[in-house]
Amino acid sequence: MTGGVLVAGIGNIFLSDDGFGVEVARRLAASPPPGVRVADFGIRGVHLAYEMLDGFDGVILVDAVALGEPPGTLAVMEPERPGSGGPGQPDQEQVLDAHSMSPDVVLGMLARLGGTIDRIYVVGCQPACLDEGMGLSPPVAGAVEDATVLCRQLAADMVQLVGKETIT
Repeated sequence: MTGGVLVAGIGNIFLSDDGFGVEVARRLAASPPPGVRVADFGIRGVHLAYEMLDGFDGVILVDAVALGEPPGTLAVMEPERPGSGGPGQPDQEQVLDAHSMSPDVVLGMLARLGGTIDRIYVVGCQPACLDEGMGLSPPVAGAVEDATVLCRQLAADMVQLVGKETIT
């Protein structure tokens, strides 16, 4: 794909609420917005980094994220790019793990592969439980629909913004 937006659901469905991003991607994939590719990457960080090299205008990563808030709380974040740590904060090499899905590791891998994406958002949800087990906790399951709507709106805004930039 060249252009468009990638919505990537990430997480491990065998660790309870860590499957949040996978569930949001599953629901969004049933009816993706125009110009948007939705995919469940699970725990395949290397696969996601290579997929991001495919020329997307923007990426939305959906994941369970420790926010320090009540379980089920949603947040939209813009991750720091590798090399943007500021003075006195050099990049730290991340250990390559084919199953690591933290956004900073995936973005670091993308940079090492020579890729860049101008617009990246993380839609995160505060987990209640990351213990072994399948199924989301009630507060996180209750946030899935709101996160799906949020991802749909962010993706539509990104597609529209890219369209305006190509016109001007």
